[in-house]
Amino acid sequence: MSTDAYARSGVDQSAADRAVAALVGVLKTIDTGRASRSVLASGHYAAILEVAPNLGIAVGTDGVGSKLIVAERLGRYDTVGVDCIAMNVNDVVCVGAEPIAVLDYLAVEQADPDVLAAIGEGLKKGAEEAGVEIPGGEVAILPELIRGHPSPHGFDLTATCFGTVALDAVITGERIAPGDALIGLPSSGLHSNSYSLARQALPDLEEPLGDTTVGLALLEPTVIYVRAVLELLRSDIPVHGLAHITGGGVRNLLRLSETAGFALEDPLPVPPVIELVIERAGVSAQEAWEVFNMGCGFVAVVAPEHADAAAAILAGHHPGARRIGTATDTPGVTVAGLSYT
Repeated sequence: MSTDAYARSGVDQSAADRAVAALVGVLKTIDTGRASRSVLASGHYAAILEVAPNLGIAVGTDGVGSKLIVAERLGRYDTVGVDCIAMNVNDVVCVGAEPIAVLDYLAVEQADPDVLAAIGEGLKKGAEEAGVEIPGGEVAILPELIRGHPSPHGFDLTATCFGTVALDAVITGERIAPGDALIGLPSSGLHSNSYSLARQALPDLEEPLGDTTVGLALLEPTVIYVRAVLELLRSDIPVHGLAHITGGGVRNLLRLSETAGFALEDPLPVPPVIELVIERAGVSAQEAWEVFNMGCGFVAVVAPEHADAAAAILAGHHPGARRIGTATDTPGVTVAGLSYT
C-alpha cells in the first residue's frame, strides 16, 4: 500500500497495519473457557455476538481522531460529537444491524463545563440523526496524558456502538455476485479520516474556501447514513453488501469479499476540501483513492435489477446517491485506471 504523503505527515499506514495485526494476533488467543459467541471473523465493520437463538448483538468502537485538533484550534466543539456517533453507527449498520445505543468516552485535559456541554450538543445531534440512545458513558480528567492545541483545552472523544441483528439477516458481502450494482452515497468532506495529512496540508484554518473557510470545511461533520440504510434493509430489495468508506478509501470495499471485485466506473464528485488537500500535499492519484473517501462515504451493493430502486431510497435521504460501479469476478478495486488489492 503506497501512502507516501500520509507517511510524511507522520502516519505510516503500512507500519500501522503490521502493529494492528500483532495486537489482533494476541487477542485471538484469548481463552474464555467456553465456546466463542462471535459470529464474524475479525476484520469486518462490526463484531457480532450470538446472545439468543437467531439474535445477535453487533458492536463496534471508534473515535474522532486528530480532527479534534481542528476543533481545539477553532474553539468550536459542537460538531465533533456528530463525528463520534457517525463513525460508530455507520460501521455497525454495515453488518445489517440496527444501531440502538452508544456509550461515549471523553478524556479531557481539564473539565470545562461550557466545552463539555458543546461536545454534548454534538453527541445529542448525532444520536438523534442515527436514532440511538446514549444511556451512559465516561469522562476522565487526564492532564498528564492529554495536551491541547492549545493547552489546556485538549480532549479525546471515542465511543462504542451496540446494535441488534437477526443472525439469519447478517450482511457480510458473501452474496455479492458479478454484475451487482454499487450505489454510492455522497460524503460531506473528509469525514473523520486523514486529518494528520489534511492539517499539515492546510495549516491556515481561516483561508477562504468557496463560501466557507478551510477550518469550517475541515470541521464539517461526518454524514450519518443509518436511517437511509435501514430503510433499504426494510424494503423488499435484497442487500448483498454494505461498506462504510473511511480511512483506507476504496480499499474498504475489500472488507466485503475476498473473491469479488469492485469496478468504480462513475465515481461521485470529489469535495473541494479533499481536492485542495490532494493539491497542497502533492498526493498522487494512486494514494488519494486509498487514503480519502473521495466524495463517497458509503456504498450499498444490490443486484442490478434493483439498482434504480435502491438508489431512489438512498437518495431520498442523501441527495446525489446513485450507481457508481459494478461488482466483478476479479478480486480488487479498480477506479480511474488504478487498481487496489
